[in-house]
Amino acid sequence: MKEKRKTKEFNYKEEVVPLEQKDIYSNIEENFEYFQHSFNYSSDLKKREINYNGKNGIILYLETVVDTEKLKTDILTPLTTKKNIPLELLISSAELKKTNNLNQAVSKILYGMSIVFIENENQVYMLNSSKIIERSPEEPTNEKIVRGSHEGFIENINTNLFLIRKRIVNRQLTIRYMELGEESNTKLALVYMEGLADSSVVKEVERRLSFASSDMLFSPGYIEEFIEDNPFSPFPHTLYTERPDRAMSHLMEGRVIIFADGSADVIIVPVTFFVFLQSPDDFNTRVYTGSFFRLLRLISFFISLTFPALYIAIIGFHFEVIPNDIIVLVKGSVEGIPFPPLIEALIMVFTIELIREAGVRLPTPIGQTIGIVGGLILGDAVINAGLISNFMVIIIAITAVASFTIPSYELSSTVRLLTFPLMVAASTLGLLGIVIVIMFIVAHLCMLESFGKPYFAPIAPLDISALKDTFVRFPIWQLNKRSRDLNPKKILRQHDTRGWDNQNE
Repeated sequence: MKEKRKTKEFNYKEEVVPLEQKDIYSNIEENFEYFQHSFNYSSDLKKREINYNGKNGIILYLETVVDTEKLKTDILTPLTTKKNIPLELLISSAELKKTNNLNQAVSKILYGMSIVFIENENQVYMLNSSKIIERSPEEPTNEKIVRGSHEGFIENINTNLFLIRKRIVNRQLTIRYMELGEESNTKLALVYMEGLADSSVVKEVERRLSFASSDMLFSPGYIEEFIEDNPFSPFPHTLYTERPDRAMSHLMEGRVIIFADGSADVIIVPVTFFVFLQSPDDFNTRVYTGSFFRLLRLISFFISLTFPALYIAIIGFHFEVIPNDIIVLVKGSVEGIPFPPLIEALIMVFTIELIREAGVRLPTPIGQTIGIVGGLILGDAVINAGLISNFMVIIIAITAVASFTIPSYELSSTVRLLTFPLMVAASTLGLLGIVIVIMFIVAHLCMLESFGKPYFAPIAPLDISALKDTFVRFPIWQLNKRSRDLNPKKILRQHDTRGWDNQNE
């Protein structure tokens, strides 16, 4: 029997274990040789000799991660033109550090630091000269909205944190850095509101991240699988977003956000099932419009989940529920089709998934062409060939369109996967099979947790007050309290914001 891995208590306040101490050599060339050996004599490790205040010195840097123009203007020019000035006052860089540990200098040079050695000095100077290449924070293509902010996260973690700091000007906004990946050394940032987020959740997130000992962790997808509660559940346990405004709203609810350097997606934890059906546009429009579209997404979820299965059950077991005016059309459509309804549905669903996948992987202009060819020509061809009934094509088309209304790509993928067991159950037991599978799904949702918080809240456990922002949304001025399922430190979100309406003139 495989021994269960022992867990350890993680204290987020404990100090980071320092690198192994390696004293600086008295000879500059020996220090250079140590760097060359540390980087396996890599060709991008460069050396520049200097003379500072009558002393010989060298500057070491990796040309692949250093901005050579910044290196020249901020470091080389001051060192070679100005004399008799302490180096700490000479260099204008805000990130000037000193160390007597060669291993620490080797580690910092990977992040774009330039390392300065001066003869007869027992310390080394580390100066920031990193290269910054980034795109502008444009609106994410997969999270477009009608109104509101049109900024999006990019692949630079510092820019992403700036976008959060710009929106939440509050001393309680806390950022904790971590490094994961034993070989990749990916920089992470845990962001939360100290006065709102549950301390146990913050500690639990950091504890789980501390156990991620993979060689590389370069994307949120890797991180998610290491920290989610139930990795074999079809439902997502973390919410992805590229929108700073959406991330800000979840921070103000008491959630924790994980940023990873090199990725425009951030991870939001803990989450509930209904979070995946919400969109920033819900609060950017009037209350009736926002509530209508949120309710429409919930209805679309059930349509995309059960529509093909319902059609199979009705055609195979419950033909009598079809109205008399339509029964002749349905009978004429399915008559002569060589496949049973289940095989028809499977063929069409697989075809839709093929078209969807091809549209995503191909370049944008070709992907749009594939969608037109697959949706029109291929659908018309299979009907004319008598292989698929026209009613089945309509059902699958409605199902596909309904799945597109779900804001979360992860939940949309889950719905498409759960369609298959529902269709099999419908072809075996009819409506009874559908009810049984749905009962299992609901029971599974009630059992799930996200970092110790109920996944199906506020339905299970039932919280009447939280229903104001679940299926529909109440006016913002009535949403005075935060959801209790997150156990926030501060329940009250706002006071009576329409108190002016109650005052007598």
